[in-house]
Amino acid sequence: SGARRGKMAAGGAADAQARFGHSVKGLLTEKVTSCGTDVIALTKQVLKGSRSAELLGQAARNMVMQEDAILHSEDSLRKMAIITTHLQYQ
Repeated sequence: SGARRGKMAAGGAADAQARFGHSVKGLLTEKVTSCGTDVIALTKQVLKGSRSAELLGQAARNMVMQEDAILHSEDSLRKMAIITTHLQYQ
């Protein structure tokens, strides 16, 4: 009877150990999944950041091109004003 109780206790301990192992595996799986999700979110953020930098660079280049066009237009307007003044004197 004592031997049987000892086997049952050992069986109960093994069962508790198996449940503990199963719960640890579950927690690890949860943590790994959470970590994977965080890595994906971080990667997306980094890619978005690099895309933003690329877009900002492109916008800066476009602004420089526009500035050149504006300066050229301003120069043309100044020349036309001079021509108009000369024509009025004739």
